[in-house]
Amino acid sequence: MPIPDSWLPALVGETTEPYYQQLYRFVGEERRKYKVFPPGADVFNALRYTPFDQVRVVIIGQDPYHEENQAHGLAFSVRPGVEVPPSLQNIYKELHNDVQFRIPNNGCLIPWAEQGVLLLNAVLTVRAHQANSHQGKGWENFTDAVLRAVNNRSQRVVFLLWGSYAQRKAEGIDTTRHTVLKAPHPSPLSASRGFFGCAHFSKTNAILQSAGLAPINWQLPDL
Repeated sequence: MPIPDSWLPALVGETTEPYYQQLYRFVGEERRKYKVFPPGADVFNALRYTPFDQVRVVIIGQDPYHEENQAHGLAFSVRPGVEVPPSLQNIYKELHNDVQFRIPNNGCLIPWAEQGVLLLNAVLTVRAHQANSHQGKGWENFTDAVLRAVNNRSQRVVFLLWGSYAQRKAEGIDTTRHTVLKAPHPSPLSASRGFFGCAHFSKTNAILQSAGLAPINWQLPDL
């Protein structure tokens, strides 16, 4: 699980911490005994597709998808050809209403990541078919370090915090430098309580442009 080069200066200190070494051993043992998602090569895809110096937006998820062929290292995203999960369907609905987004035939969010949208789950691995099975094993410490590194940058970043978990995860964000937008989680249980109508996507682009940064092209292609 090599950390991508652009993030190494900010995160290399984490790899020598006892929690990280214990985490590394834990994930290795889990892979020997069980099927674990995503595959090892995809665990750090959020960092690989969005280099450190290119982060403009952060979207925080909680746990990787735990069914076959879904998780590929990006929060809310699934591989091409996989059915779009309910929360992402609701994200698409809000995009359609907010920025005239045309709903694509897939749930792959790599084009967002390549534009500087860090799609970061708090926990980066999961045992197959067992949601939250790798929580509390150390990933949260590591992803806290990722968020601290982004927070320490001088360039403005927009944090989209959907649901109480993401909002707690990013409590330390310096709002004198960065912008935090909060809404309920887009899951079917809570989307109607304020996620729909939040207009986070148009607001994000307005904030980026006011800081002299390029907007995100939220439109995703059919695959």
